[in-house]
Amino acid sequence: MTEMNAAAQRRLVSYFDQIGACLGSPGRRESFAIYAMGVLGDGDRKSIEPIAARVCPDPTRIDAVHQRLLHFAANSPWNDHRVRVTAARYALDEMTKKEPVEAWIIDDTGFLKQGKHSVGVQRQYSGSAGKIANCQVGVSLTIATRTEQLPIDFALYLPESWLTDDKRREARIPDEIDFKAKPELALDMMRQAIVDGVPRGVVLADQAFGTSIEFREGIRNLGLHYGVAVDPRTTVCVVDKRGRLRDEVISLDALAQRIDGQGGFRRCTWRDGTKQELSARFALRRVVPAYDHHSCPLEIREQLSLLIEWRDGEDEPANYFFVSLPQRWTRRKLVRLIMQRWRTERAYQDLKGELGLDHYEGRRFQGWHHHVSVVLSCYAFIVAERVRHFPPSPGGSLEDVALPIAA
Repeated sequence: MTEMNAAAQRRLVSYFDQIGACLGSPGRRESFAIYAMGVLGDGDRKSIEPIAARVCPDPTRIDAVHQRLLHFAANSPWNDHRVRVTAARYALDEMTKKEPVEAWIIDDTGFLKQGKHSVGVQRQYSGSAGKIANCQVGVSLTIATRTEQLPIDFALYLPESWLTDDKRREARIPDEIDFKAKPELALDMMRQAIVDGVPRGVVLADQAFGTSIEFREGIRNLGLHYGVAVDPRTTVCVVDKRGRLRDEVISLDALAQRIDGQGGFRRCTWRDGTKQELSARFALRRVVPAYDHHSCPLEIREQLSLLIEWRDGEDEPANYFFVSLPQRWTRRKLVRLIMQRWRTERAYQDLKGELGLDHYEGRRFQGWHHHVSVVLSCYAFIVAERVRHFPPSPGGSLEDVALPIAA
């Protein structure tokens, strides 16, 4: 690996000083620096024991360093939020010099596990595995400009089985932590981001989040717009060209078939891929959601844009999106924005493959969050350096950064 140049080293030291101010004691600052350099450096495993072995030149001191890092991750009472928001501001300051924030992307990812004792683990669906697996699940908030993405926060999803007295004691889950579904965790992170002054963007999310009425209403109550995937069985009333509601209540999948029969889908390309242009057929309609339509008159509900994506060679549409943005947005502009959601997959690949996001082997609630905070801090520094030195280029990865860091 190529060493950082002197200027980058000075920036890293200054950055660690900013993070260190959130940690308090000199011992925590030093432990953070050791941990972070282990995450940023060479090595396939970024869990604590191999980090200690790599960063300690004296073999007789490895065990002591290992125990020190274990304490820093599992027991040391430093504030994850303060560290994460400091890291986010550092990277966002560089990102927004070149282009504004466009989107807040909500997603979740699995952390595969072998045993049953890591906090939050159970057999559950993992998008990263594409199946039900023994895993933890983390919900994330990623901030995206046109060409960059920065995960700034994670929340561990705790199944209700982990909130029993025995499980709480085992994982040292704080008493104030109650069960929250994934959309609730996402809303909490967005509320905090607004309090922290994070530049606002349109909220993007997949069907697991977007189908939730409470999630969509929560976003609007925060003063944000959304473009979220929804279940094809969702029912709507179509708004005609004069802005009037039609009497018919129809499911999204039935509406898509009708539009297709009328030739209402148009091809749209949103960006160049590595081998070919990324494109599909899209339809755009104005609708009002018709869920439980007796509780609130349809006429006074917010009108939404319905964007339907139909991929080549498939018998039915791949995705249906509700979009709360003003009607003046064109189909092409909406497609380009909505398709940014898949960029979280690239961020997850980088966080796991390069920085060991899913390598933490501890079992406790605080330890999981502390490890994630260190990894997010490392990623924020890399993103800031990438933006500082390279012109924006869609789809970049950590491999594109010409300043790999060796411990």
